[in-house]
Amino acid sequence: MQVVLSFPATDTGLLQWAQNIVTLVTPTPANYGLVAGDVTTFTALVTSYSTALAGCDPALRNKSAVVAKNTARTALKAGASLLVNKVYASPTVTDAQKTALGVPPRRTPSPVPAPTSKPGIVVKSVSGRTVSIKLSDTSSSAKRGKPPGCSGASVFTFIGTAPSTDISLWKFEGNTGRTTVEISFPPGTAGGTQVWVTAFWFNGRKQSGPAAEPVTTFLQAGGVSIAA
Repeated sequence: MQVVLSFPATDTGLLQWAQNIVTLVTPTPANYGLVAGDVTTFTALVTSYSTALAGCDPALRNKSAVVAKNTARTALKAGASLLVNKVYASPTVTDAQKTALGVPPRRTPSPVPAPTSKPGIVVKSVSGRTVSIKLSDTSSSAKRGKPPGCSGASVFTFIGTAPSTDISLWKFEGNTGRTTVEISFPPGTAGGTQVWVTAFWFNGRKQSGPAAEPVTTFLQAGGVSIAA
């Protein structure tokens, strides 16, 4: 994986940063996962940039000098990227060494754990065969939105007078990143049919948490609508 460097913003700052690297790696390149040729090549780039930057002194500055400096700066940045990626590729280079070079160690992202809480489910309304539910975070006193680290929820339904304990008998209605969900039951499902809804949270790695306690409601005939 290539490291994308954040270079100093000023020309002088870039030169000082590069010179610091040369000073540290020159005595013992192997301590930084480098060979002598790496240091020689990079040192030449730093020297060229230093010379070109000096040519941009206000007393000497002209258009061609600025072009030369910009060209040397681009070459130096490219060389620095190659050098630093070799440093990062070495398992023996410590975080302290990287920090001293001015290339802080890459942050290791903390893995997001699987959800541990069950969603809260409230039936907001029923219109014919369409049931609208609201999911909430039961791990928070606010009970709003998704829990931290959760990407969405998987929603399941069951038709019957009691919720089945066999999850394979539940119908998967889909994954959603929203907390308000509308569920449409199959055409021909009679008004007055008892239905159940459950759901569980999942994180970005699709790891799931525990299922919510099933909630129930009754479908309505025709266009009759009720609101919770």
